[in-house]
Amino acid sequence: MSDSGLAVQLQDVAAGMLTPFEESNTDEIRYAELASTAEWLYEEGIRLYLACANISEYHSLTHNERIETARVVCEALPDDATVLAGAGGSTKSAIELARAHQDNGADGIMVMPPDHIFKHERGVIEYYHRLADAVDIGIVPYVRGFDATVRLLEGITAHENVVGVKWAISDIELFSECVAATDDDVVWVCGMAEPPAPAYYYEGADGFSAGVTNFEPRLGLALFDALEAGDDELARELRDLSFSFMNLRGERGAENVYDGANSVPALKRGLEAAGQYGGPVREPIAELTDADRRRAGEYYEEIQDGLHRLEIV
Repeated sequence: MSDSGLAVQLQDVAAGMLTPFEESNTDEIRYAELASTAEWLYEEGIRLYLACANISEYHSLTHNERIETARVVCEALPDDATVLAGAGGSTKSAIELARAHQDNGADGIMVMPPDHIFKHERGVIEYYHRLADAVDIGIVPYVRGFDATVRLLEGITAHENVVGVKWAISDIELFSECVAATDDDVVWVCGMAEPPAPAYYYEGADGFSAGVTNFEPRLGLALFDALEAGDDELARELRDLSFSFMNLRGERGAENVYDGANSVPALKRGLEAAGQYGGPVREPIAELTDADRRRAGEYYEEIQDGLHRLEIV
């Protein structure tokens, strides 16, 4: 896929692929279930996929597991699907992983945030540019968990192989400034799922990544269509349907100080409610409490009732 083709495909709803670990042994991955979920999402209308991503439990996967999970997703999907595969870590490791993804059929590389305590803006820009030089497919930096500036984003996106930016910093004013300051060809993706998607769309986001949509594709696809059609009322109603479940995702769970600990296990519970295999999580993530599992099921039913009321089929 050409960079221009990838840019077009990024203007959509991006579903993230959850890694299905074996119930009795989370050291094992059920690759057949991963392929099955990708195929199900495709049948439901999803065309843009994030493989080996944060919600795939990227940091809990080995190097070979990262390669294999992305390969399985690429091979499971038809040619008109677009797969962004995650790569990060040291420059050398990220390049090796990105090239493996390219060889296995990925259409683009989502570069994970540089996990380094001591950073310099020039060094961060060089990091992305070296990755962009190393592959023949476009890259999409995932901007999250580190301070961003307009100057930094201008520098990163100056490379012609940086096709888009997945933005996941809760600062809409800074986002708007970055969009205005960078080349019009750069595709901006709201990386914070459905609740803020309308606000960021109106500030220049061309698409958004999935939250609830990972297990209920109808919601995200209808939300994107409503935004594209300028149907603000429907967009707000669909956004509102996601709030309860997404708030649960953002919670810490019991006896825990870390924000967002419920994020991945809640999504896996949503997949199970939809009839797909979710499976357990791998440490350092922990399972939902029984009470939160019940809440996830209740919120799933609320979403179903809301989509029925809005006649989203």
